[in-house]
Amino acid sequence: MSPMPPQPRLRVRACFLSDMHLGFRGCRAEYLLDFLNSVECDTLYLVGDIVGLWSLKRSVYWPKAHHDVLRAMLERARRGTRVVYIPGNHDRPFREFHGWVLGQVEILREAVHETADGRRFLILHGDEFDSVIRVSPLLESLGNRAYALVLRVNRYVNAVGRRLGYPYWSVAAFLKHKVKNAVSYIANFSARWRLRRAAAGSTA
Repeated sequence: MSPMPPQPRLRVRACFLSDMHLGFRGCRAEYLLDFLNSVECDTLYLVGDIVGLWSLKRSVYWPKAHHDVLRAMLERARRGTRVVYIPGNHDRPFREFHGWVLGQVEILREAVHETADGRRFLILHGDEFDSVIRVSPLLESLGNRAYALVLRVNRYVNAVGRRLGYPYWSVAAFLKHKVKNAVSYIANFSARWRLRRAAAGSTA
């Protein structure tokens, strides 16, 4: 039997990757490497939390798969792909190098991407808009530890699920969806309450 021919790579103008958390045990580096090997792009945007410095501070974890992902991205830059690295809150120290070019990788706080039809989009990491992270480092730390715990539970749940024949199911995505709905409900309730107070004040 002849070997399977190599699959053609998907060709796009730009790729956007974020929250890889290389160096964190919950990182699915094999999937990242498979994606990088299947896509060609003119510009690769790395939009924050590429390296999980928080996790690496607690314990050093850097398997070969994580090294291969990093090497694949650097190789893209060496071959001419524009690689733009916009650090997030988990790799915040790299923000000190804003404007630098290291290993042919541009490090920026934010970037503007222009689409093929002329639209312009501001590219930055979401923590820039998170008031909790910006105001309370303690709450940020607690949130990161809770997320690490959820991802650990996610690994065990899916290990059992695979043995029972179930498809992959993300505990983290499920909880994130529930929390987002709760936050939206609270925000809507607060908005309605303020409107009622304002209406009551205007009729007094």
